[in-house]
Amino acid sequence: MTQEQFERTIDRDQRVEPRDWMPDAYRATMIRQIAQHAHSEIIGMQPEGLWITRAPSLRRRAILLAKVQDEAGHGLYLYSAAETLGADRAELTEKLISGRQKYSSIFNYPTLTFADVGVIGWLVDGAAICNQVPLCRSSYGPYARAMIRICKEESFHQRQGYELLMTLMRGTPAQREMVQDAVNRWWWPSLMMFGPPDADSTHTERSMAWKIKRHTNDELRQRFVDMTVPQADALGVTLPDPELRWNAERGHHDFGPIDWSELKRVISGDGPCNAERVAVRRAAHEDGAWVREAAAAYAAKQAERERRRDGEGLAAV
Repeated sequence: MTQEQFERTIDRDQRVEPRDWMPDAYRATMIRQIAQHAHSEIIGMQPEGLWITRAPSLRRRAILLAKVQDEAGHGLYLYSAAETLGADRAELTEKLISGRQKYSSIFNYPTLTFADVGVIGWLVDGAAICNQVPLCRSSYGPYARAMIRICKEESFHQRQGYELLMTLMRGTPAQREMVQDAVNRWWWPSLMMFGPPDADSTHTERSMAWKIKRHTNDELRQRFVDMTVPQADALGVTLPDPELRWNAERGHHDFGPIDWSELKRVISGDGPCNAERVAVRRAAHEDGAWVREAAAAYAAKQAERERRRDGEGLAAV
């Protein structure tokens, strides 16, 4: 494939595959996006994982454990997709734990109560679904195919979160207050998940041209707000935005200004849990070194056995 063929593939809405020629900038953009996505899934295990042993029932514990396991699997799918572009998984992990690559800012906020688990499922996974469903049509084949399964599982996670919140909202006044408090704390960070406004986004224009992304940050954010408002009404919670209202002329909900200075602060490493999240990931990586070494030694031993077996077979012939 040449530059001309690459452009024709994009124009025809076809998939770019690992063995196809692609511009260096396209490859770098895909590695950056997929790596950040993979890191987010792995770091994203932590906020909810902290509640597995404190879940109020065996059913809730099983649900939460399954969800955290799903997130680990999503990370593995995505690291594998990055490897098809020539990225090295160990190098990507090193960049994460050294602070040279980012992950979603949303995971730098603490989970203070069990209601946070439900709100993460409803709002955070809901925002992820809005952002990721269009990625199933991304121009890079392995990424698009990985996203199909991921989105199906994320959709299930959102329903689980909403069901948990609905159960709590049917409970005691203290439980309802707990849900509202969690919604108050997670609403604005969830809107920030879509990234900076289009005017300030450094990657959107190129990603749209290459059909890596199908919608801008602001378009996706608006879609999320419009989807979430009726869900909040059904749930019986108030979204913490006094400017939130339906605009009949636009056919969308208007919402208040986002504190972009907070997003920049959290992305730069000064969020409530940035240091803790990276420290936990670094410790897990270091503690698991012996497992990786043992697996590599076992694989090498098996390969040597296969080599000898093949050699003996040829000698017999």
